[in-house]
Amino acid sequence: MDQPTPRPEPPGPEAQPVVCARCGARSPDGAPPTWTCSMENGGRHYFCDDCARANLRAIEGRLDSAWW
Repeated sequence: MDQPTPRPEPPGPEAQPVVCARCGARSPDGAPPTWTCSMENGGRHYFCDDCARANLRAIEGRLDSAWW
C-alpha cells in the first residue's frame, strides 16, 4: 500500500500512554507490540490483545482483497 506501517513508540519517559479504543484498557508505556493498530478516518486506533482477538473476523473483513 502507499502508507508505511506505523511503528509503536518505544517504551520510556517519552512514550505516550495508549488506550484501547474498544474497552479503554491503558498501556502507560506506549503501544505494546502485540496490540493492533487500525487507521480509521485518518486517525490511529489501538486495540488491546483481548479486543483484537474477540473481533478478529470484523477486523479482517475490512481488509482489501489484496491482503487475503
